[in-house]
Amino acid sequence: METYQIYSLTSAVLFVIGIGGVFMARHFIKKIIATIIMGGGVFLSLVSFAARDALAFADPVPHALVITGIVVAVASAAFALALARRIYQLTGEESFTIDK
Repeated sequence: METYQIYSLTSAVLFVIGIGGVFMARHFIKKIIATIIMGGGVFLSLVSFAARDALAFADPVPHALVITGIVVAVASAAFALALARRIYQLTGEESFTIDK
């Protein structure tokens, strides 16, 4: 098994774990963590799908996009955590509920 195949399989597993966490968790923080895990799977898949030439050098463009994406993901996660904290301070709610 090639290295990029292992990375692709790992990225799929991370994405599935993240999707499961987003749909199954009720707590805001757990949903945010699941989204971060899912994003890690996407970043790993982008790196594993990067084109390689005959000398096995990877295309630098997907790697640059992933680095930029990681910076945006960290900023978004910090903002989401700040929002979750503010929601808790204002309402006392720790989980997402839909009233019918």
